[in-house]
Amino acid sequence: MNLTFEQASRAIKAAKDKAQESGLLMNIALVDQGANLTAFARMDGAWLGSADIAIRKARTARYFDMPTGELGKLSQPGGSLFNIEHSNGGLITFPGGIPIQNKEGVIIGAIGVSGSTVENDHLVAQAGASAVR
Repeated sequence: MNLTFEQASRAIKAAKDKAQESGLLMNIALVDQGANLTAFARMDGAWLGSADIAIRKARTARYFDMPTGELGKLSQPGGSLFNIEHSNGGLITFPGGIPIQNKEGVIIGAIGVSGSTVENDHLVAQAGASAVR
C-alpha cells in the first residue's frame, strides 16, 4: 500500500483550497510510504525558502509516523528526542507535517506544508491529509 499520484493530487487540491480560503500562499509536498517525493505544488507567490521546509516536513512525518509538531514536543531540551532534528539530513520538528493513512488506518505517506505560521501550516496540511481517506 502506497500513496498514489491520484491520492496525492487530491491532497494537494484540498490543501490548496484550504490555503486560498484562508488567504495563504503555501508550498505543499507529498511523499509516499518510502518518503519519496510524489507530488509538490508551490502556490504563486509562496516563499521560495518554504519549498524545502515543506518537503522536509513531509519526510519527517513519514520517517517517524507522527505529526511534526508532536516530534517537536519530544525534541525539546531535556526531552527523549533532544537534537533529533540533526539526523536524517535535517528534520523539521515544528507543525505542518502529517502522516497520511488510508481507510484501513495504514500509513501510506505524508504531507508537509510551509508558508505561513506553523498553526496555519498544520491546518492546511490536515485538510490535505483528510482528502486522501
